[in-house]
Amino acid sequence: MALFHFCFDLNHFGWIQQNFYRDPFWTGQRSAIVSLFLLCAGLGQALALHQGQPWSRFWRRWAQVAGCALLVSAGSALMFPRSFISFGVLHGMAVMLLILRAIGPRLPLWACLGLGLLAWLAPQLWSHPFFDSRWTNWVGLVTRLPIAEDFVPVLPWLGMMLWGYAGGRWLLAARPAWLGGALPAPLQPLAVLGRWSLSFYMLHQPVLIGLLTAAATMRG
Repeated sequence: MALFHFCFDLNHFGWIQQNFYRDPFWTGQRSAIVSLFLLCAGLGQALALHQGQPWSRFWRRWAQVAGCALLVSAGSALMFPRSFISFGVLHGMAVMLLILRAIGPRLPLWACLGLGLLAWLAPQLWSHPFFDSRWTNWVGLVTRLPIAEDFVPVLPWLGMMLWGYAGGRWLLAARPAWLGGALPAPLQPLAVLGRWSLSFYMLHQPVLIGLLTAAATMRG
C-alpha cells in the first residue's frame, strides 16, 4: 500500500508519468490492496467476537475508523477538490463493520459465504441511476463510477469482508494454531505495523507527500 501510494505521489508531483485510473497494472494493485484490507478486517472481527469483544470496545474502534474517514475526506478535498474522497476504503469499512457486527454472529458459515458471493455479484446484476449521486453511491449499485480518488462502496466490497469473516471463523474452528503463536524475529516489525495499522494508514501519506514536497522545492 505504501509503495503504491508513493508511486501515486510521484505521478502527482510529475516525477513519473503513469495512468493510475485506467492502467490495469495500477488498478489491479489497488483492487488487491483493498481486498486484503477487507479480508483482514473481516478476519479481525471473527477474532474479536471469538474473544468476546464487548460493544463498548467495538464502538471505540469504530469511532476511530469513522473519524479517520472524515479526516481523509477533508484532506482529499484540499488536495483534490474536484475528485475528493467522499466514500473511500475507511468510509466503506465503517459501514461494513456495522453490518458485519450486526449480522455476522447470527449467520452460519455457509450463509456468510453465500451472502458474500451475492454482495460481490450484486452490482453486476442490477444498477440504477438513483445510486449515481454522492449521497447514494456508497451503496454501490451505480451505473457509472464517480470521479473520486478512492471509491469503496458497500457493494460489492461487503462480500470481501464477509469472506474474511468466514475464513476467520473456519480457522478458529479447524486451524486455531495458524492464528496464534509468535512470529519469527525478522517478521516482528510487521506485527508492530499490524497492531498500529490505522495509525500507519493515516500517517504514511502526509509523510510521503511532505518528503516529496521538500524534494520538489530543493529540486527547483
